[in-house]
Amino acid sequence: MTPHNNAFRAEVRRHGQLSVIDLFGDIDGFADAALDVAYTEAEQPDTLATMLNFSQVGYINSTGIALIVGLLARARKAHRRLVTCGLSDHYQEIFSITRLSDFMTVYKDEESALQELAAAT
Repeated sequence: MTPHNNAFRAEVRRHGQLSVIDLFGDIDGFADAALDVAYTEAEQPDTLATMLNFSQVGYINSTGIALIVGLLARARKAHRRLVTCGLSDHYQEIFSITRLSDFMTVYKDEESALQELAAAT
């Protein structure tokens, strides 16, 4: 196996009842375990919404999209909101084509997401 240059990692932060998962690197098959661990950590009992912050993501392949769909399924099953911010124009278009944006609110950046989510609580 060749070394993975843009190794994926995910870090979880809290903003009140919002969990933010900062994503770094490429989202592909190598991201599965780290994404699962981060989402499990973010899924606290008092969490109203979880936000995936894509601002440090360079590349998402079809396997990565499938992983995101899996997180969306977990969130919906638990009756939690999953939202995104920081998607490039290209990936905003991909989320639209795949209809992910029909099920996840896509915010331009973290600041606008936090403002709108704070107003909704």
